[in-house]
Amino acid sequence: MSPDDLLAALDPEQRAVATALRGPVCVLAGAGTGKTRAVTHRVAYGIRSGVYRPDHVLAVTFTARAAGEMRTRLRELGAAGVQARTFHAAALRQLGYFWPKVVGGAVPRLVEAKAQLVAEAARRVGLPGDRTAVRDLAAELEWAKVSLVAPDDYAKAVGALDRVVPGGHDASALARLMTSYEQVKDERGVIDFEDVLLLLAAMLAERQDVAATVRDQYRHFVVDEYQDVSPLQQYLLDQWLGGRHELCVVGDPSQTIYSFAGATPHHLMSFTRAHPGAQVVRLVRDYRSTPQVVELANRVIAAAPSGPGAVAPLELRAQRAAGPEVRWAAYADDEAEAAGVAAAAARLVADGVPVTQVAVLYRTNAQSEALEEALASAGVAYQVRGGERFFARRDVREAIVFLRGGARAADPDVPLPVAARDLLRNAGWTEQAPATRGAARDKWEALTAVARLADDVAARAAADGGAATVADLVAELDERAASQHAPAIDGVTLATLHAAKGLEWDAVFLVGLSDGLLPTSLAESGEAVAEERRLLYVGVTRAREHLHLSYARSRLPGGRPNRRASRFLEALWPGSSSRATRGAGRGTDGRTDGDGDPRTILTLAALERWREQRARELGLAPGRILATHVLRSVAGRRPTTRAELALVPGVGAQTVATVGDEIVAAVLGAAR
Repeated sequence: MSPDDLLAALDPEQRAVATALRGPVCVLAGAGTGKTRAVTHRVAYGIRSGVYRPDHVLAVTFTARAAGEMRTRLRELGAAGVQARTFHAAALRQLGYFWPKVVGGAVPRLVEAKAQLVAEAARRVGLPGDRTAVRDLAAELEWAKVSLVAPDDYAKAVGALDRVVPGGHDASALARLMTSYEQVKDERGVIDFEDVLLLLAAMLAERQDVAATVRDQYRHFVVDEYQDVSPLQQYLLDQWLGGRHELCVVGDPSQTIYSFAGATPHHLMSFTRAHPGAQVVRLVRDYRSTPQVVELANRVIAAAPSGPGAVAPLELRAQRAAGPEVRWAAYADDEAEAAGVAAAAARLVADGVPVTQVAVLYRTNAQSEALEEALASAGVAYQVRGGERFFARRDVREAIVFLRGGARAADPDVPLPVAARDLLRNAGWTEQAPATRGAARDKWEALTAVARLADDVAARAAADGGAATVADLVAELDERAASQHAPAIDGVTLATLHAAKGLEWDAVFLVGLSDGLLPTSLAESGEAVAEERRLLYVGVTRAREHLHLSYARSRLPGGRPNRRASRFLEALWPGSSSRATRGAGRGTDGRTDGDGDPRTILTLAALERWREQRARELGLAPGRILATHVLRSVAGRRPTTRAELALVPGVGAQTVATVGDEIVAAVLGAAR
């Protein structure tokens, strides 16, 4: 393939990316616009043109799956020598190479799960060590490290960001935990994933000989999903660059959904200031979704609040033919919603949509149980994304052992699909699926995915004029295991909106779209609510053709119908009066409080003032006093006694007992 042939496959904007081979380049790429295609063709074009050497290019991204996909595409374009890795994989490889020379001995053991270390550190400083508390504390430790926040600076950092300290603990307690955690690691001679980046960055900053070696090796950098880089990752990238500007970054501020974990779009939005003269290319041609899906995505994100330094959202332009209209549904309760979604998914599959091309997305893991039960009852196979890793499954590991052993003795004249299935039978696989659900069915689906992968490997080899062997299948499985790129299992995908990032399906169901679920009631600040909107945008843009949106008016059958559609969709929901588009009474993020009644608006303002004052007195985030969605319910009902307050949805007995009189006083004060 000639350089010109590479360019011929691209649209004008993608071609502009591919031919921008020198200097800093910033690609603002909307969902479905072919960003991976553009940057991989850029690398391949640079190599074919003689501008790059393959071994001088380092492409980094955030997930092993994305890195694996990038390596596959580069190999297909004739750029197999390029390194495409996650930040952590690239850093660990370099750290392992230099550690014996700089420090001596082997790199300390890397712990993948830090729960035991955190539990011990918490015990030493008197913090709770139960499973839930340890999980939350571990997440906060990770946030602090990737945000380059030292123990002495922790209290100031969380105060400036209005960040809620886990468990309602004092910030000083978390600072002590940070110090204790590092001591526990040192005593046990281990490091965590964050240390990999910190140690390498420090080594590059302090040892000029090491930095010179790395910078001589890697002279051209590509960073995908740049809106998700943390301060720590940016610091490491700066050390790799060493003041150079041979960098191409790709990202979309509208898809920043990991701020809670330390990701920040700041570096993407300030790229042209950090790299003067940078070329900026915008990719807005959406090849993934139908015009109906694209229109909804544009409307969802266009309503995002803007502020100083904000970048206007990219407006996608659909390139596909028109498809079915977006479907909307409001159910009586969660059980009815799950049953309705399962029935609709079954109809799509019956109409010819592959079951692997259907996904049900939700805000939190807790929402999956009802959906699993409904799909099972409807006879629809499913898989929960984010559960046990495919290649960590015992049955999959055993199957690979059988395949590896069989590769040495396999008859080269037997077609791969036949040979692979014969070997998989030794691992317990059968042609027919078991009649029951549970572990037996899960094993069958996993091994069936391996069998189908054999078909794919054989088909690719045949397309190239060759014949694949069992050894080729084993090599494919080894590469996929290294990148955690699992083969598809037949079944509807159940996943959180966060886990769905970077994926796409023909049909997507977005469920639980009510206020309090999306945005979550824990989103108190304006920025937190804005990120919840971006999360919805990511969910919408996962759909290629069929998109269903729904929510339940009540949690339980027969319960009070006190839920309403997410504030992000109020003005878009069919039959809506578009209240959220009117100027009067508009609340945070463009939402009208209550029904626009001036009394409700005045009451809400009084309640917010009361909550802010109470929060300052106790040193807590406002949401810890009373969640915003509950505050709105109180404002809408305007209770004048504690008894009436107790009837407001979301107001518990403890709230009535502790601050009930204050809430009633605020309501009555607003009425005067």
